[in-house]
Amino acid sequence: MRTLLTSSALALAAMAGSAQAEIAACLITKTDTNPFFVKMKEGATAAAEANGISLSTYAGKIDGDVESQIAAVESCIAGGAKGILITPSDSRALAPVVTQARDAGILVIALDTPFEPADVADATFATDNFKAGELIGEWARAKLGDAAANARIALLDLNPSEVSVDYLRDGGFLQGFGIDIKDPKDIGDEDDPRIVGHDVTNGNEEGGRTAMENLLQVDPDINVVYTINEPAAAGAWEALKAAGKSADDVIIVSVDGGCPGVRNVAEGIIDATSQQYPLLMASKGIEAIKAWAESGARPENTPGLDFFDTGVKLITDDPQEGVPSISSKEGLELCWG
Repeated sequence: MRTLLTSSALALAAMAGSAQAEIAACLITKTDTNPFFVKMKEGATAAAEANGISLSTYAGKIDGDVESQIAAVESCIAGGAKGILITPSDSRALAPVVTQARDAGILVIALDTPFEPADVADATFATDNFKAGELIGEWARAKLGDAAANARIALLDLNPSEVSVDYLRDGGFLQGFGIDIKDPKDIGDEDDPRIVGHDVTNGNEEGGRTAMENLLQVDPDINVVYTINEPAAAGAWEALKAAGKSADDVIIVSVDGGCPGVRNVAEGIIDATSQQYPLLMASKGIEAIKAWAESGARPENTPGLDFFDTGVKLITDDPQEGVPSISSKEGLELCWG
C-alpha cells in the first residue's frame, strides 16, 4: 500500500512538473479583423499546438490602438510568458514596455513592423517592407512608360504616427517610381509636383475610401494610387468608381498579397501588389520562442539585414519588363504562406 501511495505521489509530482514546464507565449497583433493578422494568428496557433506551447492572443481595437497593446504586454509579463510576438502599432510608444518585458527575461520578436531602433526587440521577422514598396513603384513606373513623367499620384498611408512599416513602404514606392524621398522616415516631405498628396487610412476599407475621396477633391485627375495595404486599396477603388473612374483610368498598387487582395488583382481592381508571408513570420516566431525557452538560443538575422527576411513577391497579371513578378494564379497558391 505504501508503494502504491508513493507511485501515485510521484506521478502527481511529474504531472505538476510537466504543467509547470509548459512554455507560455503571447501573440499581440494590431487588430483581429485585418485578414493579414487573422492569418498571422492562424500560423502562430498551429505552430504553438505543434510545439506544445500555450499561446495567449491579444489585439488592438483598431490599427494604432497602442494602449491595448501596452496592456497586452503587461499581461504577458504578469502571466510568465517566455516569449512575445508583436506587430507594434507604434514602435516608439511601445518601446518602454517591451524593454520591461525583456528585462524580465522574455524573448520579444517583432512581426512585420520593426521597432525603432530594431534592437528594441530581440529579433524581427518581417517582409523587407522597403523592397515591397519599391517593387510596386518600379512596376507602376514601367507600366506608365513615358507617361510616368506626368503622373498624378495619391498615397494612402497608415496613420499619423508614421510607424516604420508605413514610411518604409511609402518610401520604397516613391523610390521605385523614381521620386526623391528626402528624409526616409518623414512621410510627405517630398517636393515632386507629381504627388497630389498623402492621406491616412488606418489600414482598413472605410479609411481607404475616405482618404481617396479627400485626395480626389484635391485633384480629380489622379491616375496612380499607392495604398499601405489591400483593405485600403479596396476602399480606394470604391471611391474611384463612385467618382466615375474605371480600371483603365487609374493604376492601384498595394502591399499584402492576401487571398482577397490577390483575387482583386485577378479581377483588375488592384493592378499589382507585393505579397508577404505572415503565416511564416508567426510560425518561425513560435519556433524561436521554443528554442529560447529550451536552450537560450536567440534567432539570427538574414545576412546583411537587421531582421529575418520572410520574403516578398510582386503579384500582377500585367508583367513589366525588368520587374520580376508572378501571376495572380500563382499568388493564390501562395497566399498566405
